[in-house]
Amino acid sequence: MSKRIYLDHAATTPMRPEAVAAVAHGMARWANPSSPHAEGRAARAALEDARARIKAALGWAGELIFTSGASEALGIALNRAKVDRRIISAVEHDAAFRAAPGADVLPIAQGTPDLDVLGTYLAAPGTALVAVQSVNSETGTKLLPFSASNAAVAAARQAGALVLADCSQALGTIAPDVDFAVVSAHKLGGPPGIGALLVRDLALLTPVGGHEFGYRTGTENLPGALGFAAALEAGSVADWPTDAEQHFDFKNDLWRVGEIISPGVQCSHIWAVAMPHLSAAAQLIRFDAMGFAVSAGSACSSGTLKRSRALAAFGIDEDTASRTIRVSFGWSTTPAEIDAFREAWLEVAHDAAARA
Repeated sequence: MSKRIYLDHAATTPMRPEAVAAVAHGMARWANPSSPHAEGRAARAALEDARARIKAALGWAGELIFTSGASEALGIALNRAKVDRRIISAVEHDAAFRAAPGADVLPIAQGTPDLDVLGTYLAAPGTALVAVQSVNSETGTKLLPFSASNAAVAAARQAGALVLADCSQALGTIAPDVDFAVVSAHKLGGPPGIGALLVRDLALLTPVGGHEFGYRTGTENLPGALGFAAALEAGSVADWPTDAEQHFDFKNDLWRVGEIISPGVQCSHIWAVAMPHLSAAAQLIRFDAMGFAVSAGSACSSGTLKRSRALAAFGIDEDTASRTIRVSFGWSTTPAEIDAFREAWLEVAHDAAARA
């Protein structure tokens, strides 16, 4: 293959040209946005303009705290929300577990949070923060639908709990009726090293001093913020060269031979696919040699090729999980690239079956 094909957009997606240009423009504005002189004030104005543009693009009416990415945003919300207890779903990103050691872990039943267990947790004394991601990064399962109120959110609301949604994999769509939402620029065609914690009311968080209204330390990343805003404004999933119908056709073709790990309501841009007779590690080596970039699980943990905690929490047995890779599409994915990988996957699967 003369040109490599990148299908690991859930790990990070290529920067949009508009974002690259915006970052370059921001680097020419070298002043610190917190400095009082004219150069600093100009940088501050540009930063606040980017903040307003990102909020508008995401349809968020509350506050926005810039962070270094989704992991820091999760850390701020989970560590500094004014609550007594934390409840996190069993399939949350590892960053959530690191930020909230000792949290009550909410199991998943048929692809959704177990409402009976959630009710038990919520009945305990004190105010709780419930963290449930919008879309799981390894399977593409939608844990918090975007179009209507979710049962888990409704239960939390009734109990007086706060709700945190990790929307990193939700393609710029924010789960409804939440108190905190997490987004990351490099999942949306923006630069790495910039993300945001969306907050319904800053009074829900304990401040620490420093920048970002006193809720984050460290100099603001103006080039990153400008790139973030430009990426969101450059287009949405509606502008992709491929659409959901093509993505589901891809899934159906592979389903005839392999197993699609789809334990609930499924998005169309992330697929976990188990191939018979061949380990995930062997598949990654084979596909990489054939010119395809795919992964096994989230990029933050797949380098170890350890058993996926998320797949286990979804009820996937160890043998199936060991044969599962992740294929994820993005704004630059073309129909020809999807077709090429479909053919390659079927070729490898048939070869593995013949050797079994």
